[in-house]
Amino acid sequence: MQKKHNSELVQNARALRKEMTLEERILWYHYLRKHPAKFYRQRVFGNYIVDFYCAKAKLVVELDGSQHYEDRGLEYDAHRTAYLESLGLCVLRVPNTEVKKNLAGVCEGIDALLRQRGYTPPPAAPVPLP
Repeated sequence: MQKKHNSELVQNARALRKEMTLEERILWYHYLRKHPAKFYRQRVFGNYIVDFYCAKAKLVVELDGSQHYEDRGLEYDAHRTAYLESLGLCVLRVPNTEVKKNLAGVCEGIDALLRQRGYTPPPAAPVPLP
């Protein structure tokens, strides 16, 4: 896969890594940070910065706040998802509320997608709840 890298967004991505949302922090520190599949935070693809990316499975995990469910946000996300899928990536969109209410379910869903994408993680310990 050829990643279309936009160097102008790299500084922005670095800032976003330092200023993660509450839901991004929960998912990162309670699960993805030490995941054996190796996830990265705030990766640049073209004109977009994705929340989390696993290169082994070509999987993007996006956490969506309420603005993503308004007309303008839905349209923007559709274009963004289409672009990422054109690069051969699978995009998983997770509502922020789901991270807070059902972190274990979100983590199980991520692992299920990893398996579908050909990555079999070793048995994991139960997900600690925040």
